[in-house]
Amino acid sequence: MGELNFEKLNGLIPAVVQDADTYKVLMVGFMTPEAYKKTVQTRQVTFWSRKNKRLWTKGEKSGNFLNVVRMVEDCDHDTVLIYARPAGPVCHKGYDTCFNETNVAPKDTDDMIGLLEGIIAERKKNPNEGSYTSKLFAKGINKIAQKLGEEAIELVIEAKDNDKDLFMGEAADLMYHFLVLLQAKGYSLKDVEEKLRSRYVKK
Repeated sequence: MGELNFEKLNGLIPAVVQDADTYKVLMVGFMTPEAYKKTVQTRQVTFWSRKNKRLWTKGEKSGNFLNVVRMVEDCDHDTVLIYARPAGPVCHKGYDTCFNETNVAPKDTDDMIGLLEGIIAERKKNPNEGSYTSKLFAKGINKIAQKLGEEAIELVIEAKDNDKDLFMGEAADLMYHFLVLLQAKGYSLKDVEEKLRSRYVKK
């Protein structure tokens, strides 16, 4: 990142925090150079509290930290956008976001995988008794990994035949269980994309 300009707002810059997986805006705060530096060093979002006149790490009392994935600045170098993964509800009133929105992926039919990943993430954070996804998370990582292995075998079997519907059905099942495993491990497709980019995109 370049040199941030803290002078326009008398030593502060706005910091917009967005969920790294669902892209929902979680909250907006302000940073001083010290808050920005601490955020970079600890990888947990720290603001400047204008009310209490001190540094304030989000989650320092509740444990609902905002764990930084990456940070980018705007074209004028006076605002920072932070992609983070929340450890719990972001709003002090218990809402997912400070805008009282449910933190799931937007309902964009052109991004069905993103939508599904958001739903899976929501089921992990807020279990639903009737949800198959929630039941999988409750059974633990070994069961989830086992299910992924079973789906992979079923896809291989269907690949030997020419039934498109059955093959695509097994492919969808495999993708779903893969996304569940990623969430169970604390990762997302973005992490997989970053790994692929590090391998195949020239620096």
